[in-house]
Amino acid sequence: MSITDWPSSERPREKLLQRGSNALSDAELLAIFLRTGVKGQSAVDLARSLLNEFGSLRNLLCANQDEFCEHHGLGPAKFAQLQAVLEMAKRHLYEELQRGDVLENPESTKNYLASQLRPYTHEVFAGLFLDNRHRVIKFEELFTGTIDGASVYPREVVKKAMNYNAAAIIFAHNHPSGVAEPSQADRQITQRLRDALSLVDVRVLDHIIVGDELISFAERGYL
Repeated sequence: MSITDWPSSERPREKLLQRGSNALSDAELLAIFLRTGVKGQSAVDLARSLLNEFGSLRNLLCANQDEFCEHHGLGPAKFAQLQAVLEMAKRHLYEELQRGDVLENPESTKNYLASQLRPYTHEVFAGLFLDNRHRVIKFEELFTGTIDGASVYPREVVKKAMNYNAAAIIFAHNHPSGVAEPSQADRQITQRLRDALSLVDVRVLDHIIVGDELISFAERGYL
């Protein structure tokens, strides 16, 4: 049965307009993005099939072009559209952060950092540099690779902080495995960075690990 034959209250687009996007399932949201199905499948059926093939919505959103386009019903045009949507979401979140004190919007801060770091299949260590009113100066990816004492250099972070005239920093890095639990190396490098930055009066406000969930060092009492 075509979606147009469904009751109005069950059609994804109408459901979203009537009840809001939070009322829709992953498959329904994806169906709105897909717009059309394929022979023998409605857009919702196709969306469910794709989610099953990718394993999750996150895996679909993070897929590279080759992985994305090898699935039935997807192609370069859809991939380009998806990348545009994801980039607009990142920019929207960044604009939200720039409006005021990031500590007053902890969820927005976490969502922005997750949008930046979650897609990577390798570890990326980043910093959100802030002024003395905790307003965003700059987000920057600082190091890549395994996060340990050999790959994160406090001296370089101090130089960056001085160049930006930052008063505070929120660090973040991703765990591609999806397991966000901090390792001993994570805690050690955070302490090293905190000690080094304290010498130039720059405060480390938090270190957020991005995995399937988000873990805050400040909330855990590690800072």
